Amino acid sequence: MPLSTILTTIFLAFLPISELRGAIPYGVARGMPLLEAALLAAACNALVGPVAFIFLETFHKLFYRWAFYARVFDRFVERSRAKVHEKVERYGYLGIMLFVAIPLPITGAWTGTLGAWILGLSKRKTMLAVAAGVVISALIVSLVVGLGVEAFSLFIKRM
Repeated sequence: MPLSTILTTIFLAFLPISELRGAIPYGVARGMPLLEAALLAAACNALVGPVAFIFLETFHKLFYRWAFYARVFDRFVERSRAKVHEKVERYGYLGIMLFVAIPLPITGAWTGTLGAWILGLSKRKTMLAVAAGVVISALIVSLVVGLGVEAFSLFIKRM
């Protein structure tokens, strides 16, 4: 297995736009066994939570010194919390886990962590919910990729 394939799979798992939804298919397409691609992508994608919290906290502290940013951010957070308060109370961390678990664009670990950070939820519980969502998402994506590879190989054999 070329190192470039492994590093690209890791990179894709960390990217907010692709996450493991892009990393697993890429790894498999480049010859990586499905289980290996899924485990590598899930492990790297699960690390997004801590990295995102550090990134968000650092930049927030840096920008919050500016009055304009502080005013806009505070208004945004106030409106966001008011809009989703009932849903957060109802679903909480289970909701974050399910949100991250759905392997669709803009529903991954980065967005789940960002939403939890904006809502002021516990970092530890958020990271656990995000990691659980990543595992579920990895299972779903792996199942789809595995079935797709099998279906494609059956189709190719018949031709």
